[in-house]
Amino acid sequence: MKKFPYIPLLLVCIYLSPSCSPRARHIPPTESGKTQFEPIPLIDFTLTERSGEKLGKKDLLGNVWVASFVFTRCTGPCPQVTATMAQLQQELKEVPHLRLVTFTVDPERDKPDELKKYAEHFRADPKKWLFLTGEEKKIHELLMKGFKIGVGRAENPEPGKEFDHSTRLVIVDALGNIRGFANGIRDENDPDSERHFKENLDNLKLQILELVKEIQ
Repeated sequence: MKKFPYIPLLLVCIYLSPSCSPRARHIPPTESGKTQFEPIPLIDFTLTERSGEKLGKKDLLGNVWVASFVFTRCTGPCPQVTATMAQLQQELKEVPHLRLVTFTVDPERDKPDELKKYAEHFRADPKKWLFLTGEEKKIHELLMKGFKIGVGRAENPEPGKEFDHSTRLVIVDALGNIRGFANGIRDENDPDSERHFKENLDNLKLQILELVKEIQ
């Protein structure tokens, strides 16, 4: 069996849902060591980018990309997740064949104009960092069946906490296969969260660079 690069977390069909409510935001520290796994083919999709352009899996083939999942009105961890993506954009800005892709879990309200304002707030490069919206049912199905992560409307919604969803980042290779997961936020229950989060990002960046080498 072919050995693939180190991944920050074991690639399994995780149905965990660290959410935008304080009660469910705990994420365990990054696991260490190497592992072997079979890449999981991501299902096809077509959604609308903040520019209004239709984009899908086929448009991302040939690039390594990192996916995140947020909604613009979130008062929980979503801004932290997006800040992590912004950090990746800055630190990996010279890396070719790399894209960042943010999916809204609240597409009924997060129309392209809203995503555009949100993206501008985080100084997202429109050539490198995409923001996608569409129909809620299709997006939630994509997250659960495609990315293997949890999402849903909160049972007891409050303003800014209407959705429970994963705060993980998902790494996809140039062939459209899921290759790993990483933490998108610091673990607020971890007394050594800064060190663990730095290790998490360093491992993620290492994996991205390894996957980019597979293209070149």
